[in-house]
Amino acid sequence: MGTINCSICDFKSPATDSLSKRELDHLQENCAQVKFKTGEIIFKQDALSSNIVYIRNGIVKLHMKGPDRESILKIAKAPAYLGIPTTVGDRINHYSATALVDTTACFIDITAFKEFIHKNGQFAYEIILDLCKNELRNFHRCVNMTQKQLNGRIADGLFNIADNVFGGEDEFMMILSRNEFSDLIGSSRESVSRVLTQFHDEGLISMVGKKIKILDRETLQLISKNG
Repeated sequence: MGTINCSICDFKSPATDSLSKRELDHLQENCAQVKFKTGEIIFKQDALSSNIVYIRNGIVKLHMKGPDRESILKIAKAPAYLGIPTTVGDRINHYSATALVDTTACFIDITAFKEFIHKNGQFAYEIILDLCKNELRNFHRCVNMTQKQLNGRIADGLFNIADNVFGGEDEFMMILSRNEFSDLIGSSRESVSRVLTQFHDEGLISMVGKKIKILDRETLQLISKNG
């Protein structure tokens, strides 16, 4: 756990940018910075939560245990707020967050966070805007998961990582294991491995260890679109 200076932070969110000097000082008094190694749990499902988590840098997975297996809800890349719906709405974490790479997070006391929402309209607007964007993405992902065949879901998963995590790069290191990627797209490890090998053999992607390169984005996008 480390000390921070919120006034000179290079990783401010649009919401934090709207805070006054006095509010930033109050944020600093009610915030703690923690560094997590790859694979470490940032917060755990069903645990009591009294903090909003802000990811300053790094990449995390949000995952939830279901009746039969675990599902990965999303991959979140910094900067990002985590836990607002569960901490504000219920005070119990409904899902877990785990670092996929070395990650730095700020834990903000929920009472101070609520004060900013009540007293600073621009801060509240930026938080609501972020929540709305996330909800729309979740709606689209839910439809894709329920209506697309496996090949389409795997293509979606590859684009999710390439575009949303690595900024549209066609070549990237796979940050998920095969089991984790299976949890992300809702299938078995064996089925995912089979389709990825098929994509490789057909020249759509290349796979060397954990390095993946999208070779035929146009065809892969058609697979994603048509499911």
